Amino acid sequence: MRAAGDGQLWVARAPGIIAGLSLSAAGNGFWLSGLFVDPQWRRQGTAGRLIEAALAQAGGPTWLFCHPDLAAFYQRLGFASAGHLPEALAGRLLRYQRSKRLVALQWGQSSLESSPGNSTSV
Repeated sequence: MRAAGDGQLWVARAPGIIAGLSLSAAGNGFWLSGLFVDPQWRRQGTAGRLIEAALAQAGGPTWLFCHPDLAAFYQRLGFASAGHLPEALAGRLLRYQRSKRLVALQWGQSSLESSPGNSTSV
């Protein structure tokens, strides 16, 4: 897991660290990146509970990029396809998509609705 230097780091413990994620400021919301769960704790709801706790505190829309095979997991947590991304994330996604299959997902309020002139369609 690589955490952003300016990100909020979230961890789950039992009693040691078993999962972590990073939330970084993006547009009028957050970018969720670096999600990792210890293999022994996968498929037990650990990632979902950690994401839900982080999003409850974030207080704004949250975007993430994932491999298409993981989209259903995030959709069960309330994420949907992102029609619009903050400009910085849209550019980053285009760069990443040159070498990886990724989709952009969003949870919460649309950046287009809250900041009409500050969104980029992807």
